[in-house]
Amino acid sequence: MRLTLDEYAKHFKMSKEMINSKLRAKKLNYIIENGVTYIIVTRSSLEPNKREAIHQDQKEQRIQEKELKTSPVSHPPVKPKTTVSMVISLYQKENQQLKAKIAQLEAKIDKLIDDKEQMLRDEMSRVEQVYSKKDEQLKHILELINTKLTLEKENATIHEVEAIAQTQEKKESKIIDLKDYLKNLDLDPQQRKIIKKRFLNAYGSDIRIIKQNGKIFLNLSKYDYSDLLN
Repeated sequence: MRLTLDEYAKHFKMSKEMINSKLRAKKLNYIIENGVTYIIVTRSSLEPNKREAIHQDQKEQRIQEKELKTSPVSHPPVKPKTTVSMVISLYQKENQQLKAKIAQLEAKIDKLIDDKEQMLRDEMSRVEQVYSKKDEQLKHILELINTKLTLEKENATIHEVEAIAQTQEKKESKIIDLKDYLKNLDLDPQQRKIIKKRFLNAYGSDIRIIKQNGKIFLNLSKYDYSDLLN
């Protein structure tokens, strides 16, 4: 007994997609006549009631076909039966369309990733430029804070004694303002700035450095400052 795809799907309660899958996997015996696929089914594999239903459907179909041939009334053309090759061709076409869509999506994702990375690089570059400009100023502020904290930890009484002693030394010895002294030397502004910063850092730990009213004084008659001036 041979059945069309529609008949097989109806009586075995299977979708056409499942039947075509079985045909491609060669799990069903079939033949193709005049472009129509027929599935071969043994009568012994069918239950009596199902076999009778199939036989009745085929009988009714033959009667309808006979009436169509003898009837003068025109009927719309019958659609051709779907074949295995048609199904495979359809799947191949859909597969190519899906591949094209996947390629487009991957291209869009790659572009989004590249744009995001470029934005991050631009932002990092901008932040680095800002911090680079503020770096020297920040270092100077941190040094001043550190110096202030260090001085606050020292004993206030010692500072008062040092201030009195430095005032007395200023009266008894020849002292000079560091700023005025550096102006007399053949130095460029950047060198003078470095030397002044060196004296400020050493103040508090070096007894040679005298500080009054925020100014640094040198006692050249008493101390040698060559290590700080070089």
